[in-house]
Amino acid sequence: MRRVDIAFGERAWTEPQTDSVMDALRAATSHCHRRLEKRLNVAERFSNAAAYRSYLEVMFGFYVPFEQSLSGHAVRRVLTDFGARCKSSLLSRDLEALGADPDAIAGLPHCSDIPFCQDEAAGLGSLYVLEGATLGGQVLLPLVVQRLGLSCECGASYLGSYGSGIPIMWQRFGSVVETWCVDRTRRARAAAAAVATFECLEAWICGTPA
Repeated sequence: MRRVDIAFGERAWTEPQTDSVMDALRAATSHCHRRLEKRLNVAERFSNAAAYRSYLEVMFGFYVPFEQSLSGHAVRRVLTDFGARCKSSLLSRDLEALGADPDAIAGLPHCSDIPFCQDEAAGLGSLYVLEGATLGGQVLLPLVVQRLGLSCECGASYLGSYGSGIPIMWQRFGSVVETWCVDRTRRARAAAAAVATFECLEAWICGTPA
């Protein structure tokens, strides 16, 4: 696991002039987000069933160790619906729908560079990245529906995630973040963890960060 360097928040991060923690996290990770979107190459990864399946395999290899790293974490006492937010089972279901054998899925490589989140604020910052991905799924879902003939019930449950509940789940997550990260130290820890998670995810999907 990668230990998150909180010095990012304490010395190098200029906190945005906003009362919103979610806005501060968005500002702190904007460069990471733009870079990952640019390198993801959606047109290629969602061009056919084989490329899409490869994408799901890579995401499965990240989500499994990530969720395991938080299985006994204190953040679960803060984010009480953590279990409902786990996505590895959805990815597994989609891979099976695309013809993958359960044993082959279990044997997929796992990312070994998952950020180590030392407290609740860092855990929330790290989850900010993956919860934000649920919003991105709303944009990507129509691509696999139209191009590949899949649906939330068959092959695209990960992209569909919470279905019509996506907005309320995002709102609930934001409320927890705003309530918990009430001071600058917690904001800094959350921001550092969010950046580290983006970097780990980019390295896992695309290779070494640009």
